[in-house]
Amino acid sequence: MAAVVTVNSPEVVALIELASKRFTHGNKTAVIKLALENLLNRNALANSLFGAHPGSVVEADGVDLTVPVLTDPLDAEAEALALGARA
Repeated sequence: MAAVVTVNSPEVVALIELASKRFTHGNKTAVIKLALENLLNRNALANSLFGAHPGSVVEADGVDLTVPVLTDPLDAEAEALALGARA
């Protein structure tokens, strides 16, 4: 595992310096860690975990998960009202 990372891009260096002054009192390592954790957390929240693991979702034979369950608009409205939605 690398102990040192070299950044040669002046724009990136300037962003790191600005962010480190603003968020970590000048600690560049801490601000990089903070930024990467934030980026990874945003990515995790943006992507659904439903079905992310092989075998985690199994549907019965003949079931099409892409077909709407409530095909009658009145049924859909009744379901929404039952769940607390306003008409």
